[in-house]
Amino acid sequence: MTVRVLDEAFIAELPNYYRGKVRDNYDLPDGSRIIISTDRISAFDRILTAIPDKGHVLTQTARYWFDATADICPNHVISYPDPNVVIGKRLDILPVEIVVRGYLAGTTGTSLLTLYKKGQRRMYGLELPDGLKDNQVLPYPVITPTSKAFDGGHDEPLTPDDIIAQGLLTAQQWETLSRYALALFARGQELAAKRGLILVDTKYEFGTDTDGTIILADEIHTPDSSRYWIADSYDDAFSTGGRPKSFDKDFIRSWVVERCDPYKDDIPEIPADLIEETAKVYRTAYETITGARFVPDECGETVLARIRKNLEPYFGT
Repeated sequence: MTVRVLDEAFIAELPNYYRGKVRDNYDLPDGSRIIISTDRISAFDRILTAIPDKGHVLTQTARYWFDATADICPNHVISYPDPNVVIGKRLDILPVEIVVRGYLAGTTGTSLLTLYKKGQRRMYGLELPDGLKDNQVLPYPVITPTSKAFDGGHDEPLTPDDIIAQGLLTAQQWETLSRYALALFARGQELAAKRGLILVDTKYEFGTDTDGTIILADEIHTPDSSRYWIADSYDDAFSTGGRPKSFDKDFIRSWVVERCDPYKDDIPEIPADLIEETAKVYRTAYETITGARFVPDECGETVLARIRKNLEPYFGT
């Protein structure tokens, strides 16, 4: 059986093409943007491979959450002409990355747990007590904003005072973003709990439209932007100092690291069984998060052919 995979989505008939790490984009003259989620998976600042159904899963998982949070704040969605595609408003993305955390967890250099283990107790304008343990629930969800790095730079932790003093956001914009982010996270934790999941932390991206209205962009509560734990695994894991079960895609990254320096060497060919194992993680994540069965759309000879057909109304714009 031929594996249907979308490793790129260049369509010559569409205008103003821009290729991101995992999404291919087209800016339309009317101020909207075509965003096509490919099946590419990235890590170490490069593309590792393509995972069947990944773009479909991410688009439709985000769709579930955009629909479930539309009463909280406006989002960029205009329509979904294809399982891998969203037509959205083109926005000016705000220069602050908003991460909301409900637990002392994480592995990146800017995560609360990493900084806490280095002895820091004051960070992001917060003050944490001594004696917290790995993966412990926080008294209440907190926002840990960072600068959005460009040109190979690194994200840097920010406090609300930094954000306003540096002119990254106005005080009113920060108040709006904070209110939206905490409300979105609360809704996410509430609905995730009904599915037997813990929404641990997540990243939000916001932009402004031509009127200056703040709008939720990109994706929301997907396996790529969020950390989920399986709720019934948490107590035992926490009591023994282990890590709760999760939708863990790190095995594909670990496989690469064991075989090369991914920042310097060529990436070895990733075996088919590992690619399919990763695809199953994404499909399972979709079904668990949304409560719906994942059904691949096999219209068209290829995924790209199906997308081309569904986007024909936008040709020549």
